[in-house]
Amino acid sequence: MAEPFPICYLNGEFMPLNEARISPLDRGFLFADSVYEVLPAFDGRMFRFREHFDRLARSLAEIRIPSPLSHGQWNEVLSELIRRNGSADMYLYAQVSRGAEYGRDHVFPAAAKPTVFAMACPLPTLSEAQRAEGLAAITVEDFRWGRCDIKSTMLLANVLMKQQAREAGAQEAIIVRAGEVLEGASTSVFAVIDGVLVTPPNSRRILPGTTRDAALDVIGTQFPVKVRSIALEELRRAQEVWISAATRDVLPITKIDGIPVGTGKPGPRWQEVSAGFAAMRQRLASTPAYEGP
Repeated sequence: MAEPFPICYLNGEFMPLNEARISPLDRGFLFADSVYEVLPAFDGRMFRFREHFDRLARSLAEIRIPSPLSHGQWNEVLSELIRRNGSADMYLYAQVSRGAEYGRDHVFPAAAKPTVFAMACPLPTLSEAQRAEGLAAITVEDFRWGRCDIKSTMLLANVLMKQQAREAGAQEAIIVRAGEVLEGASTSVFAVIDGVLVTPPNSRRILPGTTRDAALDVIGTQFPVKVRSIALEELRRAQEVWISAATRDVLPITKIDGIPVGTGKPGPRWQEVSAGFAAMRQRLASTPAYEGP
């Protein structure tokens, strides 16, 4: 992945990313006591700002960190971050920790001030080979914590799953618990089963996917959709499987655990949704440069 852009935001200041520093006593470092959000920007225009920062506000509330910025203030910070980094296609990463205290105590500190950080990175692109051939995935048994609906920075399990996929020559790990498909290590999951697009419902075991919701909006009534659980055996016989993420739109999975999905090539439903996302980005280009709350 390309190196991040040079300017970041930390606790009220814009500065060179390589000069940004936090205390080793910050609870995000000591306890992963922090949450984050990621959203894309196309030609300087943030995509679904409100939906992403509604999710950040929810994550903050769930772990009882006072929200350090309003939606409007986040919009101003990220708009300026985009401007300082050249207004190109990029994705924005925002993180809030509970802050630092002098010491290490599991109990919430009474007077800690949240640490607020944001940076910008180039958007990954789907190569022509990947567009033609699709991506590979493996399935892994879930060993994460019980509140996956909170976008916490406690991602060690996800990191290990991604590394397992990499070592197997795959690009994603699809997480399964007791025979039920949940999501990818960093993505939402869709499957076309008997002509119907199926995606798992939100729960404490799944992060609500903003890009998944955008994909469902793109699909509209083009073809039937059901939000329901997916059994692993259904995934294995699906005609198409997709994953979605803020930085990548919707991607086709054409091989799972070494076995082809459907024809082994990206399917026609994915082609339709990919075209729909491209059209959505074109419509976004006609909006004001920075999408407000």
